[in-house]
Amino acid sequence: MIGIKGTGIYLPETRYSNFDRMEQFGMTEDFVRDKIGFTKLARKDPEQTTSDLCLLAWEDLKKSYPVDLDEIDCLLVCSQNPDGHGLPHTSAIVHDKLGLPETCAVFDISLGCSGFVYGLSVIQSFMEAHGMKNGLFFTADPYSKAMDLDDKKTATLFGDGAAVTWIGTEPLFQTGQFLFGSNGKKHEGIMVRDNGILEMNGRAVFTFSVRVVPKNILEMLEKNRLEIENIDLFLLHQGSLHIVNSIADALGVPREKCPFHSGEYGNTVSSSIPMLLHREFDNPTMKTAVISGFGVGLSWASTVLYLSLIHISEPTRRYAI
Repeated sequence: MIGIKGTGIYLPETRYSNFDRMEQFGMTEDFVRDKIGFTKLARKDPEQTTSDLCLLAWEDLKKSYPVDLDEIDCLLVCSQNPDGHGLPHTSAIVHDKLGLPETCAVFDISLGCSGFVYGLSVIQSFMEAHGMKNGLFFTADPYSKAMDLDDKKTATLFGDGAAVTWIGTEPLFQTGQFLFGSNGKKHEGIMVRDNGILEMNGRAVFTFSVRVVPKNILEMLEKNRLEIENIDLFLLHQGSLHIVNSIADALGVPREKCPFHSGEYGNTVSSSIPMLLHREFDNPTMKTAVISGFGVGLSWASTVLYLSLIHISEPTRRYAI
């Protein structure tokens, strides 16, 4: 039995305020606070690489968890903004920087907003198939590397950051059945053009999120033989506050069950869900949670997290954040 044992995150200290750009982008304070939801956006230093962000997330993980690097069997990096030109794979660079053993399998996957959910399935399946006991799953998508800071559709939404999830035996959370989806015909909804600049059709992405994601979540719950009332929290990709609230309303669940914790750092793409999980990891009321990622591709995926039976009788979590 393997699953999620712990999380670590990194967010750059440098922040840009959306309130400072209201006049430039024709926004009101209410629009920033109630629609976008991101009052500040985290920005990495120009010299920081994607692998650097991963290492800083690792530094955060090891503050709270006794992870032995000599026992790591597998390392996965999910990013669409890799080190350099993507060759070699960023996971090889992280492997080098961490000093992991040569017996450790390392590889990358290229996915955006759905990447944590897809990647969680990938690394767990890989580890289970090969009898592995400890893995590190990194997510890091510094969109500032490809962003036009004068483009309202992207510059007001995306923040830089990274997360690492420790996967192993005796986990705190196990996953249920996953449900995936893709619509490659609409891949131009979010893409980097030939000029190297990120572009997004915000209206199309919002419509997709509100129409497709609630259906995916409900079908996933049916696949797991769960009712929506069985779920304590819905950890949704932090596309914007309006998207998260609209999905909550479409599901018919209270908005407070769909936390939005990213207001002061932005949409961190593949890291948005593990950052939510990091915030809620020690929440004693969270015994069952939905995680759902959706965006670039267009791609989406959902699953359910269960508090592991070996921990369910504990009055408080053993893990401190």
